[in-house]
Amino acid sequence: MALAKEHEQLIEAVGSMSVLELSELVKALEEKFGISGMQMMAAGAASPAAEAVADEDAKSLFKVTIKDPGTEKIKVIKALRLIKKDMGLGDAKKAVEECQTIAESVAKEEADKMKKDLEAAGAKVELTPM
Repeated sequence: MALAKEHEQLIEAVGSMSVLELSELVKALEEKFGISGMQMMAAGAASPAAEAVADEDAKSLFKVTIKDPGTEKIKVIKALRLIKKDMGLGDAKKAVEECQTIAESVAKEEADKMKKDLEAAGAKVELTPM
């Protein structure tokens, strides 16, 4: 019974996370256990309902890429650090200067907000459906 209660608490905690927080959690789990999300999916058979939800989510997930930092790189770096609070200054500078992908598998609403914030700072940003 105690294990079931712990599972309920874990499910509740995960359910309250934003898409970005979930993405970061998945990456942390992948690093911790040395596996990828694809391996985790292959390890357990998904139910038809779970597969339908995954298919629907796949259609609404986006990759956010900086295409051009513009002339105000410092503003773009600051905007990026506000979006990705765990990103250090050096990593943010590199991401902006090298026009890197800053987020993957992000919900449409969150991707649009990232794009809006970065473009307001002067960058050109591309959203690519996953």
